[in-house]
Amino acid sequence: MSLPATLFDRASAEVIALHRFFVQWYNRATADAADFSLFERAMGPGMHMIPPSGAALDRDQVIGHVRANRGAFDNDFAIEIADIRLSWQAGNAIVVTYVEKQRRAGEATARRASALFTENPSAPNGVEWRHLHETWMQAAND
Repeated sequence: MSLPATLFDRASAEVIALHRFFVQWYNRATADAADFSLFERAMGPGMHMIPPSGAALDRDQVIGHVRANRGAFDNDFAIEIADIRLSWQAGNAIVVTYVEKQRRAGEATARRASALFTENPSAPNGVEWRHLHETWMQAAND
């Protein structure tokens, strides 16, 4: 498999792939088929996340949280990613923003995220997550 040519394309592919993984991992019916190692390999050393709650999570906490919630939903969890944009790029680093819409057990939420990636040829999509910051948005009623 060849990776997309530009850093933005690789980061965009990673955002989409990671959220597909989440849907598979969190839905009980498909969790067994999810490859958790791909998720771990995409999380770079020193990675940290600020979820909408404002907490500060390090890489181990993020991985632990995702691992602990395997199969948490009964096929009632979905994610849509939209509006991926380049925010900043220099050398082998890039910041992208995107909108993540979730549906969990019939409840819709939306968040805007900014993510810092650095190139890593051994990561699943050629980039690894270094920082992720999410904030709540008013959910669309679609």
